[in-house]
Amino acid sequence: MLSCKKATELIEKRSLIRLSFREKVQLRLHKSMCDACTAYEKQSKKIDELLHNHIHDTDMEHTTILKNETLKEQIINNLPNS
Repeated sequence: MLSCKKATELIEKRSLIRLSFREKVQLRLHKSMCDACTAYEKQSKKIDELLHNHIHDTDMEHTTILKNETLKEQIINNLPNS
């Protein structure tokens, strides 16, 4: 069984490259028993999506620069409750 640390590493790795069959099975098994890692995966996907949308905004020259606290609050408000 994977540790939560290793599971979160695989979750992040999967966003960059393809996991091996063994890694996929290990991660799926771990997440079936670990609500914390399942929630981490959802939050990580949401953060990636928000950052992607912000970076690839076609109207970047008109985008206001947000203070860190405001951006942090927006990210937290968009995370799923779990």
